[in-house]
Amino acid sequence: MIDGYPIIPFSCVVDALRAANRLSGKALYSWEYFAPDAEPVAASCGITVPTRALHTAEDLESLIIVAPNTAQTFDHAATIKLLQKLDRQKVNLGSASSGSFILARAGLLDDYRSTIHWENIPVFKELYPQLEVAFTLYEIHERRMTCSGGIAALDMMLKLIENQYGRKLAQQISQQFQHDRIRTEVDSQQMADRIDLAMNAPKLIDVINLMENNIEVPLSLPEIAKRCKLSLRQIERLFHKYRDLTPSQYYLSLRLQHARQLLLNTNNSVIDISIATGFETQSYFTACYRKHFGSSPRNHRSQVASECKG
Repeated sequence: MIDGYPIIPFSCVVDALRAANRLSGKALYSWEYFAPDAEPVAASCGITVPTRALHTAEDLESLIIVAPNTAQTFDHAATIKLLQKLDRQKVNLGSASSGSFILARAGLLDDYRSTIHWENIPVFKELYPQLEVAFTLYEIHERRMTCSGGIAALDMMLKLIENQYGRKLAQQISQQFQHDRIRTEVDSQQMADRIDLAMNAPKLIDVINLMENNIEVPLSLPEIAKRCKLSLRQIERLFHKYRDLTPSQYYLSLRLQHARQLLLNTNNSVIDISIATGFETQSYFTACYRKHFGSSPRNHRSQVASECKG
């Protein structure tokens, strides 16, 4: 647990294990809470849970990291070394939120596909371009498990429990928490935003996915149309009907949202961010950013930094 951790994914992990024990009538799982050192660790809502220092952990089977949105700056060297040591000891390592940043910093996701909250994906990809990052709710591969945070942590835990003790128990736990179904690894984040498209315009999802995967070097609309086997006119009609934007406006908005995440969550220069989001010049990037967000990139970064200090 890292100071400022989100309480929802934390409680999803713990309560899933507790429910597995209660509903099975057996002590299937036991757990402890660890922090980088012996200092108290508080959740973002202020709740403090007693913890032990991670270096005192013994006979671990799995360790799941719950960390705040700022985990990309986590640089506790002793913890990184401990995680690497646990990996050598064949401990299963995972994250239930932004802990993916910490696993990546330790070099423990290099050979695995992983995920993280959609808001953090731009920064995550920028910091660790060598990693395979998915837009899924969770990823479970051999001795790694990562999820996108929130209640996706419950889905990940249900899948882990299903893998160990069967689908019936996992379904019982899901029902206990009024969770309508156990979502799978292939479910995408932001599903609510795209459920209408899945039903009525699945081809538009293909177009949007292509745009999202080509931010640094944007594709031309004719190239997108060709790859998706659609005409330009078809794409224009789909965007007008379901997003009330032109394709170009939507693509530009995606790139600017990506730029905003890099601006507020990394120390990259404005010129580097403009290049990373496909703008030919910094002046054009600044003009587009100001029009979209009402402030220049530099002013926006300074304003948010001042608010955080205050």
